[in-house]
Amino acid sequence: MTPDGRPARGHEHEQGDPPDHGRARDHGPADPSRRRFLRAAGIGIAIGSAASVGLRLGGVIGPDEPAWDRGDFPEPGTARVAVLPASSYGDGLESLVLDGLRAIGADVGGARVMLKPNLVEYDPTRPVNTDPRLVAATALALRRLGAVSVTVGEAPGHRRDLHYVATRSGLLEALGEIHVPFVDFNTEPVRRVELQTRYTPLEQLWLPASVVEADVVVSMPKLKTHHWADVTLSLKNCFGFLPGRVYGWPKNVLHWVGIQNSILEIATAVRPDYAIVDGIVAMEGDGPIRGSAVDAGVVVFGDDPVATDTIGATLMGFDPERIDYLAEAGRFLGQVDRSKIDDAGEPPDRLAQVFERAPTASTEGRSG
Repeated sequence: MTPDGRPARGHEHEQGDPPDHGRARDHGPADPSRRRFLRAAGIGIAIGSAASVGLRLGGVIGPDEPAWDRGDFPEPGTARVAVLPASSYGDGLESLVLDGLRAIGADVGGARVMLKPNLVEYDPTRPVNTDPRLVAATALALRRLGAVSVTVGEAPGHRRDLHYVATRSGLLEALGEIHVPFVDFNTEPVRRVELQTRYTPLEQLWLPASVVEADVVVSMPKLKTHHWADVTLSLKNCFGFLPGRVYGWPKNVLHWVGIQNSILEIATAVRPDYAIVDGIVAMEGDGPIRGSAVDAGVVVFGDDPVATDTIGATLMGFDPERIDYLAEAGRFLGQVDRSKIDDAGEPPDRLAQVFERAPTASTEGRSG
């Protein structure tokens, strides 16, 4: 914990030169530091395709060996999550966000806030990204609640040219109108953070300095299915904190050690304080990019990202405790037990739908 009671973002070390994990090269031989990393980690392409499936195949720990120390992670307590109906991205979004943040008791007074939307790819025909209008409304609401600064940042793994995606999606225009800065995590100075969990061989992560230095971090994903992780919500959204100049595009180092394992490592290192899920127009089917739009008509707010994702999965018709990484996160990182999640908004089960599952996703996460 920090002196003001906020969760610490892993064990930060001095700024330095990061290893060259997956850094893209246009010419020349494969980077030797990358080869050394892969040998040390004991992973390779032969097992990478299997490891990406999930915890059972990608784990680097024994089935009975904990991957974390209880002394570093207090028992998850009661969480607050508010599901608020929202029919469109029109007028009233700022008031809606204010209501949601107040419902979960969000405290951002005097804080430097880093807001991380899900910005993956520009496709005008599909709801791939967190809607810029909701991102802008959230920035305004955070200011009204006393934040001294709000910054929006991202480092998508799918497209290398972040400026293209941020411009074509309308995000830069929306932020420019309210004078909110946008940072490219791919090019920012980085800080080394030692991992407190042992789900991968990585041992440390390199995070953008602006994320490590933020007082409050808000993960703001899109409500979507995912072809490898069943669902992509606030925990999976943490992939976008890691810079491509260290981890490559599409961050294959993290895929090779297991998607769900990496979700746990990254989310634990970043430790988002709050989560806001854009489910006004969501995505089902072949997410996170090629799925179909579904009018879910909700925005989800939570003071615990694990609990928020639990409710988000429920809204899509998934059983959260049968999604491997989410169930595991509920053991130490946050609350997955519905009886310990206070509904500060509408009852989630009343607004839940049955989303079409991604074609290559596990069948185990589906409710029923």
